[in-house]
Amino acid sequence: MPRDKTKITVYDIEASIYLKSLAAKLKEMPEMQMPEWAFFVKTGMGSQRPPTDSDWWYTRAAALLRQIYMKGTVGAGRLAVKFGVRKNRGVRPKHFFKASRKILRTIMQQGEKAGMLEKVKEGRAGRRLTKKGKAFMDEAAQ
Repeated sequence: MPRDKTKITVYDIEASIYLKSLAAKLKEMPEMQMPEWAFFVKTGMGSQRPPTDSDWWYTRAAALLRQIYMKGTVGAGRLAVKFGVRKNRGVRPKHFFKASRKILRTIMQQGEKAGMLEKVKEGRAGRRLTKKGKAFMDEAAQ
């Protein structure tokens, strides 16, 4: 089935451009506000320091929502692997570490409050986008 040429979706846009526009829209939403503790945390065990970008929360939220859009139903564990990094351990070989699941869960809970995500228990458990969430993300793609 061919796609409608007038409607642009998440699949049609380069990820870096789309994430910037989606992060700007998420920053305007009251439900997706950055918690106070987010200024002091690392994004995972593999990180050496907290993020230097002041708006990193919204960029991570945009990337997380894009992954859920692309993959369907996804849980915090699978997303932790997706956002994980290889830690530089000095002389020893690099080792892969998962991202912080607390950050991912908090963003997903905020998405639930905003009505963009819903929990799924049957089949593959996790969270998926609602119709409102898909419409919001397609609107950000325009």
